[in-house]
Amino acid sequence: SKKLINSPDKAVDEALAGLVAVHTGLTLLDGYRVVLRTDIDRIRSENKVTLLSGGGSGHEPAHGGFVGKGMLSAAVAGLVFASPPPGAILAALRAISSRAGTLMIVKNYTGDRLNFGIAAERAKTEGIKVDMVIVGEDVALPSTKKSAGRRGLCGTILVHKIAGALAEKGCSLEEVVKAAQQVA
Repeated sequence: SKKLINSPDKAVDEALAGLVAVHTGLTLLDGYRVVLRTDIDRIRSENKVTLLSGGGSGHEPAHGGFVGKGMLSAAVAGLVFASPPPGAILAALRAISSRAGTLMIVKNYTGDRLNFGIAAERAKTEGIKVDMVIVGEDVALPSTKKSAGRRGLCGTILVHKIAGALAEKGCSLEEVVKAAQQVA
């Protein structure tokens, strides 16, 4: 039988390795499932806001496919359909943190909210300036009374693009957060 993956245990790592192999502006953070812009040191030295997003794998090219100029600074990948662990998110925050701050764009899934939230609190204790916007634009769920609320799906890409353009332009973290919240 033919399959699109070599091994379920290696599928995420192989997908990320393939992504950075074909995109010269991307690299992997050693020891983590984190895709970074190769020019992250320049962005940090220019004191620009950096952006982090991520989530469970299996939705490629999300999330690593949205890392680049005017978009995300980094994306952290979990296993298939599983939120990335707080340790990996914290490693990504450390790798991209700038004096201007970092915005985490998080989809409204329980695991993502918990793990990104834990990582943000840990980062703050280390002196990293970080804020978080939860995206929940999914109109398929009409009520928040019977569920965790609207999920962040396709609209997350718009938040990435709008926040990314503002960060690239040199706007403050507060300005980037405000715009991202309006879209989310």
